[in-house]
Amino acid sequence: MSHQLPPDSADLEYYGRKHFWRASAEVVGFNIGLWAFDRYVQHGDWSYISWNSIKENFKHGFIWDNDKLGTNTFLHPYNGNLYFNAARANGFNFWQSELFAIGGSAMWELFMECEYPSTNDVIATPVGGAAIGEPLFRASDAVLDDRATGWNRFGREAAAFILSPLRGINRIVTGQAWRHRDTPGRIFGRPSFAMQLSLGLKMMEFQGRMRKPFFGGSLQIDLEYGDRFEAKSTKPYDYFTVKAELQGLKYQPILNQLQIKGRLLSREVLDHKNSSGSIGLYQHFDFYDSDTINTLGNKVPYKLGIPASLGAGFLFRDVQRRRYIFDGYVHANAILLGGILSDHYWTDERNYNWGQGFSIKAGANITWDHRKASVSVMNEYYRLWTWKGYKQGTVLEDEDYHTLNVMGDKSVAYFNVTEVRFDYQLWKHLYGTLIFKSQVRSTHYRDFQNVKSSTMDLRLMCTYKF
Repeated sequence: MSHQLPPDSADLEYYGRKHFWRASAEVVGFNIGLWAFDRYVQHGDWSYISWNSIKENFKHGFIWDNDKLGTNTFLHPYNGNLYFNAARANGFNFWQSELFAIGGSAMWELFMECEYPSTNDVIATPVGGAAIGEPLFRASDAVLDDRATGWNRFGREAAAFILSPLRGINRIVTGQAWRHRDTPGRIFGRPSFAMQLSLGLKMMEFQGRMRKPFFGGSLQIDLEYGDRFEAKSTKPYDYFTVKAELQGLKYQPILNQLQIKGRLLSREVLDHKNSSGSIGLYQHFDFYDSDTINTLGNKVPYKLGIPASLGAGFLFRDVQRRRYIFDGYVHANAILLGGILSDHYWTDERNYNWGQGFSIKAGANITWDHRKASVSVMNEYYRLWTWKGYKQGTVLEDEDYHTLNVMGDKSVAYFNVTEVRFDYQLWKHLYGTLIFKSQVRSTHYRDFQNVKSSTMDLRLMCTYKF
């Protein structure tokens, strides 16, 4: 893990000035630009707005929409991250920037579409937007350097633009993108972080019925930012983790998993010679996706998207020098909004149920002999209640999905993920990695038979630890 350095006071003063009207203009301008693209390039039927459509949106109110899970629980939060970072780039803090994300989302839902405003979008966009936006904002901050010139400066500005487009636009508009200063311009200084990239083969099996090996490629990214055992923290996302998996398996989506866990505040509760522990409040973003495995017919293993989740977490570490390092965690979270695969609700682009509930996550890791080898185990349990279902006897094919205002099949579902990982050092920062993962979904329906499905995958990879 890299060494942390505090920010320069001159940078905090310079970039800490709040610009309300500029931030508001960037949020509004982004919405208008996105609408214009949808209307005049894509010709999306939802983009043909008028004063009558706006009036009808206010009159009718919010409904649960029927877009794809990836659209609702990943792309909408990504849009929320842009609203959020328009404010962050203009001097506003985490909580203040969340208000801009709420405002940008409300503007889009009520004014920029001729479809009724969406209940799930107005939750997922700002809340999930903060979960995605703050890590991307901090990542863009880490690559910037106002002292740099020439191609070095251009490369840094381009990287920051990719990570945080609204911040990049803001720097171009204000001239910050080429202004030379005597300090780096980083409002977070040089943070400590650890990252590992794992690349290799993946085999996927659905309910033990694969007649031949189902192989593909897999790339996993694990990032840890900040000090997880900082004695006291009140600044959101001074510590966060990101875990993402990209895959190249036939019939399957490229993005298989994305998880973000950000600490909002914490306090130390244990401080012994070799042991330490802290308790805190954490925000969670969880996304798991799979698709039909054609060799088994129209069977989708699992889908889970949770853009809005919050809860308490306890972290523990025990260090015995020259012997081992042990650390563990447990989190208990309230799920404000989540979507999980349905076996029956297939309407328009939607094949999942909305719900609320809770999740429990726990894990442990032990490292031996100066990081020569390590074993980690984790388990995640999600439980979601879909309480607003359609009436018994409803034929979904006969319903107008534009006005069908339900969360899905009335049901209760759980999704459980178990992962075991082993790393062994091959040479310096290069490790051989073996990962086993199991995903189990079980749904208890009011109007249908219960359904349970399980998926397993095995990965053999090479890992480089930075």
